[in-house]
Amino acid sequence: MTQSPAVPTPGPQGPVRLGERAARTLTAELARHHASKTALLVGAEADSAVLGAATAALLPGDKLTVVPARPEDAERLRTQVVTQGSWVADRVSVVDTLADAEPAEIVLVATPFTGSVDETRAALTELADLVGKGGVLTVAAPALPGRTSGAGAELDRQAALFGVGSDLVLRNQPPVRVHRLRFTPAETATAARLAPAYRPSSVPITRDMHIDSNGVAAAGIALGLAALTKLTRPKSRLWLIPALAAAPVAAFFRDPERDLPEDESAVVAAADGRVLSVERLTDERFGDGEFLRVAVFLSVLDVHVNRSPVAGKVVDYFVADGGFAAAMKPDAEHNVAAYTVLDTEHGTVVVAQRTGLIARRIVQRAPVGTLLARGERIGLIRFGSRTDVYLPAEAADPMVGPGDRVIGGSSLIARWR
Repeated sequence: MTQSPAVPTPGPQGPVRLGERAARTLTAELARHHASKTALLVGAEADSAVLGAATAALLPGDKLTVVPARPEDAERLRTQVVTQGSWVADRVSVVDTLADAEPAEIVLVATPFTGSVDETRAALTELADLVGKGGVLTVAAPALPGRTSGAGAELDRQAALFGVGSDLVLRNQPPVRVHRLRFTPAETATAARLAPAYRPSSVPITRDMHIDSNGVAAAGIALGLAALTKLTRPKSRLWLIPALAAAPVAAFFRDPERDLPEDESAVVAAADGRVLSVERLTDERFGDGEFLRVAVFLSVLDVHVNRSPVAGKVVDYFVADGGFAAAMKPDAEHNVAAYTVLDTEHGTVVVAQRTGLIARRIVQRAPVGTLLARGERIGLIRFGSRTDVYLPAEAADPMVGPGDRVIGGSSLIARWR
């Protein structure tokens, strides 16, 4: 059997299949676009979860072209598309090989890469020619050592150069890492047409509540420590301390779903907490002009997942050195902070994630080049901290004042003029 060019070849332990969770992650970029779009699905099989997730993500006006993993499977795929009804059949077409496909805004590879470095690099080079200007190529590879002949390392290298997001999907056999690559700059205006991206980095507890993967890891460490203490000191009750700490530690990393305001002029809070200050200032690091800065203090009881207050494109990210003063104190102005700089239709917007007295680690998940929807998760700060939002002062009016409580991704902190 022959494969279409650019379809990954089986690795040393055979082909890897993507389950429903991995398929949803792979097709997340397709699902989040509200406007009409073109997509290309490469290496599809009739019974694959990726094909089902891709067709489920289609909206009126969308066009999806499917390239089978093997040319002889094209007719079977066409039959399956027709059996799903006219709504799908009008939007999905099947071609025999990649050579028959046209460039698209979103290119998805349904088969994880498991081959060698050279095979992976050659396939990505061919696929890159089919990604439209500013478009995204989404690919996957097994995340466990020994499951590829170099594909995983090559995709990590490509992600360092062109990556706009990576997700580890543990609930797959084997676990896989999904990479989103953008080879040409995207238009900033595109961000306003996006919904927040689906991320598997949080574990669902209920329909509206998740636990971030950092919380799962921290709780696992606590339980592991409890087990080790119980094993080494069976007559002691010291194991109860880490065991009882596991639940509140996990709860600290809770990641609830949030409803965005319908008002398109609304700027939403980047974090849960209490407004410390609303002031106008200048900061030459972000360009000329005056900024409106809204500072929010997060106590250890608040949700610590940070969100983008506006739709925009990440154009810069840097970390400033400093101290670890209590986040509610004026000296926190000079704490260690991570700055995510966004280009928006209204000007430069900055989200500053500041450490606090206890917080010593900032997690940022939005690489330079990423398009962020309003309210989309960008990272978190571990334990008590502070999050500041800088807005162009001539373009925004504040809607909150010191002492107000805000909810990240939901509360209005300002409105565009």
